[in-house]
Amino acid sequence: MRRTSRFRALVEAPEILEMPGVQDALTARIAAEAGFEAVTCGGYASTAALIGEPDTSQLSMRELADHYARICDAVDVPVFADADTGFGNVTNTRRAVRAYEQAGVAGLFIEDQVFPKRCGHMAGKAVVPVEDMVAKLQAALDARRDPDLVIMARTDALAVDGIEAAIDRACLYRELGADMVFVEAPRTVEQMRRICAAVQAPLLANNIEGGLTPMLTAAALQEIGYAVVTHPVALTYAVARAARELFATLRRDGITTAFADRMLDFDGFNQLVGLPDLRAREQAYLDQAARVIASRPHPDQETGE
Repeated sequence: MRRTSRFRALVEAPEILEMPGVQDALTARIAAEAGFEAVTCGGYASTAALIGEPDTSQLSMRELADHYARICDAVDVPVFADADTGFGNVTNTRRAVRAYEQAGVAGLFIEDQVFPKRCGHMAGKAVVPVEDMVAKLQAALDARRDPDLVIMARTDALAVDGIEAAIDRACLYRELGADMVFVEAPRTVEQMRRICAAVQAPLLANNIEGGLTPMLTAAALQEIGYAVVTHPVALTYAVARAARELFATLRRDGITTAFADRMLDFDGFNQLVGLPDLRAREQAYLDQAARVIASRPHPDQETGE
């Protein structure tokens, strides 16, 4: 089954889909090893990992598409990607969808913020006129070559125009053909219930540590009515803290011994990234080449000498 088809089935299944956020190919491999059926990689984590900066539309479409291509190449599970605001108008959005699809993502989302956008839990957001988002969403839907590529529409209107406007936009995006809908940053469980009752679509919830939305378990979110929950920044925060503590230990002690119980060792890391399998594959090709050479007639045999 194609990863797009598998991801669509997971989104539409009765059980909620729980997706951890990854930030690169290595962490995607670790998430897959942990047993998650799909992963996501948002602009927040990507911006932090690639340039060490805040999530404020600093990465280009091509930078993100190339980043996603490496992640998709590293794992077999579906990857859900962030296409920001579409990187411009309908033409840019169309090109972004084609580039992301070529990278191998199983799904992506675009949002209705004004460019340059902000993380959905930051203050000072603004949204584009609804007509602009409708045009970009239609362009995205028309651009996909694989009909199973999941396209989610996100609205940030709740923080700008209130919950009724956000619900109205969400319903409109679903009517247009969005496969999944995300109303960003509800502040209460009551608002989350209102959204799920009003929007007849697979809905995504976002668990942001320290963010505006209540942090709830996957089971609680499923009971409310959500189809998917992501944890898009937990890894980024964990990596940042671990790196700080590691470097503080190294700076203090001049050696990492005191931190060793929180690290993989040389052999453990090689096992994680698949070095034994790689060496076995290399040897298999060499053995096959040797058999091919051995099976050919010797030049002396061909000439009869």
